[in-house]
This record gives sequence, C-alpha cells and structure tokens, in this order.
Amino acid sequence: MKRMKLMWLSDACHRITVVCCRDAVLCLLFSVFTLVPFKGLTVKTFAQWDVQWSDYTRMKSFYNPAVSGTDGKLNVAGAYSLQYAGYENAPQTMYIGADLPIYFLGPRHGGGVSFMNDNIGIFSTKKIALQYALNLSLGKKKTTRLAIGLQGALLSENINPDIELEDPSDQAFPTSSVDGTGVDLGAGLYLFSPRFWLSASVMHATAPLLEMGETYEVQLDRVYYLMGGADLRLRNSNLSLQPSFLVQTDMQSWREDIQCKVTYEYEERKFYAGLGYSPKTSATVLLGGVFHGICLGYSYQLYTQGIAMVNGSHELVLSYQADLDLFKKGRNKHKSIRFL
Repeated sequence: MKRMKLMWLSDACHRITVVCCRDAVLCLLFSVFTLVPFKGLTVKTFAQWDVQWSDYTRMKSFYNPAVSGTDGKLNVAGAYSLQYAGYENAPQTMYIGADLPIYFLGPRHGGGVSFMNDNIGIFSTKKIALQYALNLSLGKKKTTRLAIGLQGALLSENINPDIELEDPSDQAFPTSSVDGTGVDLGAGLYLFSPRFWLSASVMHATAPLLEMGETYEVQLDRVYYLMGGADLRLRNSNLSLQPSFLVQTDMQSWREDIQCKVTYEYEERKFYAGLGYSPKTSATVLLGGVFHGICLGYSYQLYTQGIAMVNGSHELVLSYQADLDLFKKGRNKHKSIRFL
C-alpha cells in the first residue's frame, strides 16, 4: 500500500495524519489524537476531544454548563456534523441535549442533560453529561444575570483498528478493539442580558486519564473557552444583527472564530443568515429559521488551508423551545438569544 501524509489544521487546532491508498482515503488515523510510543509496551494517546460546532451560538450549553436553564424555558436540541466530507471514515458527530429551569428548587436553578457520539477513523467517543446552573440577578433593574455552572460527565473511548496497516507489528495500534471509561468535570460562568452575553468555561478540568486495556491510555487536556455576543436591533426595521466570537485553547494551540448573523423577524417567525471566519482555518456560511419554537439551521464550513472546497464540513442543528414560566407574568422576563 502506498503511504503518504497529508497535514492540515483540524477544528481542534491540531494536525491530522491521513493514511491514503491509490483510490481513496482509508481512514483518518489520528484526528485530534497523536500516538506516542513509550518504554515497554505502553502507548499513550494525547487527545483534544472537543468538537468544534460551526453554529456555536446555538450550542452554548455544549461549551458551558452555566447556560442550562437560564432563559426560563425548555430547550431541546439535536445536532449532526460531518467534517471533511468526501473522505472515508471522516469525523462524524451526533449530539442531543436538553435543559430547563428546576422550579422545585426555585427560579434561580437550572439543569441539563446531553449525549454525544463522536466517530473519527478508528476512534469512537461517547459522552453522557449532567449540568447544573445557579443564576443570580445583578443591578437594580435585575435585567442582567450571572450564572455559575458545573458539569459531570461519563466518557467512553473505543479504538477499533479495523484497517489495513503497512506494518502489522506497529505497536502504536492495538490488534483488537480496546475500551476505556472515565469521569470528566467542567465548570463555567455565564453573564447575560437581553442585549449581550459573555461566557467563560473550562472542560476536562481534572485532565482525566482513561486506561484502555494494559497498554493504552488516553489523556485529556484542559480546554478553555471564551465566548460572547450581542443582539443589536436596527431602528425602524424588522432586522437585527447578532455578532459573536469564540476563542478556545488548551494552552498549547488556539482557535479563534468570529461570526455575524442577520435576523429578519415577522409575526413570530424568524429567518437568519450569517457568515463566520476562523483565521488560518475556515470560513462558514449559516442559514436557518424559527417557526413556532422550532428552529432548523444549516451551516457549511469551508477550509481555507489544505483541503479542496468540496471537502468542507456540513452541520445541521434542530432545536425546540417552549415557555415554562410557572411564576408570575414578567418574572425572569428577558429575550433569549440562544437560537439566533
């Protein structure tokens, strides 16, 4: 088999090594993973696991548990991402999450649950997470709030070497499927009002180590996120602008994203279109609409380095929002910008 390496920046700001044959890419062997042999038979895997969602403003609770239940509504979201379309065994991610206010504890409490399944090459990751958030009013008018959130998650990692290797004795790859599980923690702060929001969070706070059999380990680095955005309504118009940004880092590599959506609102119907840009990585087009609490959005991420235009990333997000305000009318009243 002819072997060559194609290198480019991935969504997690790491290089990807691809093993190719004459006809097509067999699989993505190391996405956000780098296999490094150690003494003896132990092989350690360093991982930058977190998925980069193109429409990150609609996936805020994925990045920060403090967002859960902060808008006084039931929020249910499902997302699917296919990266590097056209390559065999390209990264595919499926996510389902829900959050709501926990009224039996009081209007300041919120909670959420989510499930993620991420497949890339020989690697498969599953995560089940529970979130809790406490939000507090700030200022005399109490229109600005600060939420503090915690997340506990159970991680499951599987390596299934169902590929043809040039060197079958390569100890960097297991000869049979191996699994590992571990507990993961995250925390965040979320400052929000009807006109702006700011989010800061850390995932994999304890840098957990997952043992996979006797010879493999997966080490997760801490990942830090800073997000922010605003909702700017244009005068005498049904149009509004939602600029936003996302910065993420594991203190070794960085990724920055900026984005702006234009939303048209008419009789409780909303339609939006937007553009995003990540320096040295990609450009993104976003489209979507909201009707009776149901929001459907599509985005296409075009990589600006290393990959042809047709091998970008497709993403679909379907969400539903319902009012759960069980208290007096006007209490906790503020405009939700999560789905714009």
